[in-house]
Amino acid sequence: MKFKKELELLERGAVEIISVEELVKKMEVSALEGRPLKVKAGFDPTAPDLHLGHTVLIQKMKHFQELGHQVIFLIGDYTGMIGDPSGKSETRKVLTRNEVKKNAETYKEQIFKILNPEKTRIVFNSSWMEKMSATDIIELSAKYTVARMLERDDFQKRYNSRQPISIHEFLYPLIQGYDSVVLEADVELGGNDQKFNLLVGRDLQKAHGMAPQAIITVPLLEGTDGTQKMSKSLNNYIGITEPAREIYGKIMSISDDLMLRYYELLSDISSKEFDRLKEGMRTGAINPKGVKSMLARELAARYHSLEEASAAEGEFNRIFQKKGMPDEIPEARVRWEKERKWIVHVIVEAGLAKSSSEARRLIKEGAVSINDEKVNNEMMELAKEGRFIIKVGKKRFAKIVQE
Repeated sequence: MKFKKELELLERGAVEIISVEELVKKMEVSALEGRPLKVKAGFDPTAPDLHLGHTVLIQKMKHFQELGHQVIFLIGDYTGMIGDPSGKSETRKVLTRNEVKKNAETYKEQIFKILNPEKTRIVFNSSWMEKMSATDIIELSAKYTVARMLERDDFQKRYNSRQPISIHEFLYPLIQGYDSVVLEADVELGGNDQKFNLLVGRDLQKAHGMAPQAIITVPLLEGTDGTQKMSKSLNNYIGITEPAREIYGKIMSISDDLMLRYYELLSDISSKEFDRLKEGMRTGAINPKGVKSMLARELAARYHSLEEASAAEGEFNRIFQKKGMPDEIPEARVRWEKERKWIVHVIVEAGLAKSSSEARRLIKEGAVSINDEKVNNEMMELAKEGRFIIKVGKKRFAKIVQE
């Protein structure tokens, strides 16, 4: 197949391409005409900081840049005031214009830690949406039916369960799709929860007499708990503006399986090198801890510097190897009946405290730490798939093994 190497790069970590044939055709035309493809991805500035979950999409944009194409980083300052209904069981809180504008400025500062500024075009969809009249909005709305909107899984579930759907939520996929018309996008990237919105873009481009964009969807990155989507509200995120030592330490705390997924979606190493690491870990020829430290260094250096990443690694090693942490930590088997378990119960069942009241007292006294981070909240819950080393006082340790 033509563009085999290019496709291998673009398919890495992707969930779906709609369609591979269309994408190859667009790449052929691009090569013949000497015109880079316009590759669009939209980000609603609903929070001020980006985390590694956001960067899965940005990494795919970088892949297109490496192939010589132009990426369009669309900041949805207009759609951000609506709120993306994707995967939501209720209407999202509407952000104010000032909130959206403030968050958007931080995005502009953060994305160039990954993307090449010379090959990146930043646009705000308010620049054309605010010029549209009520008549324009009505004409846009006339291009899609309520029946088509209700084909969307999350809208359908809410409708069937009699959960309210606000009219303005129907506008979100229409406006996202119209962005592709305005920008004449050849390719649009998005999370796999965005598939419906991306397909609306194809439909609206066809309705405007344009060739429909190809679509590449990427997975939603699991957070450090290994189960739920990375989210600041779930406290399972790794923010790209966090200090290098925090990024390094959080990467070192994840499971080996999750570490491999992070490699696939976030690392710049080649597919060949990635396969070599996986095989080495499978056969036992390569120590997973060393592989994880390589990833932790790479990501800490990407968002800070090589010097800060090295310092973070040194600090981590001093804490876990020289600061009272024994070489062999006893395992404690703890049963997880649900996805999350109260920290107090974990401490008691691990044999680190005699009772719940003692465990709570120890937490209040600052005597409990998890993965060398002090626990201040006695109501904390731990995820079933997480990897935890709990320290109580100066001499009691337990590596938690979930059952």
